Amino acid sequence: MCDCLFCKIIAGDIPSSKVYEDDLVYAFRDIQPMAPVHVLIVPKTHLPSADGVTAANSASVARIFEVIPQIAKAEGLTNGYRVITNCGEDGCQSVKHLHFHLLGGKKLSEKLD
Repeated sequence: MCDCLFCKIIAGDIPSSKVYEDDLVYAFRDIQPMAPVHVLIVPKTHLPSADGVTAANSASVARIFEVIPQIAKAEGLTNGYRVITNCGEDGCQSVKHLHFHLLGGKKLSEKLD
């Protein structure tokens, strides 16, 4: 196994507050939430960032976007939400495993800086 925080969470080696899981996707609560609802959604296959998405592995990313509305509904995000991914150093990607932040539960700022 690679030395990746999210791979270790997916494997169950590091505890998490699981929100959703299937064969391709794992979702869990962020330990430093930036909104009342802050869920991280990751592919179970290690992809370092959005730059690593290819035709050969894009099914897991497509699956993530299929389950986002399900997770949002289960979390009570009926008035909208935001989905963000960070890529690389300038994009402030802190964990080098592709992940999407699902944020909601309040009116979010229009500024992202």
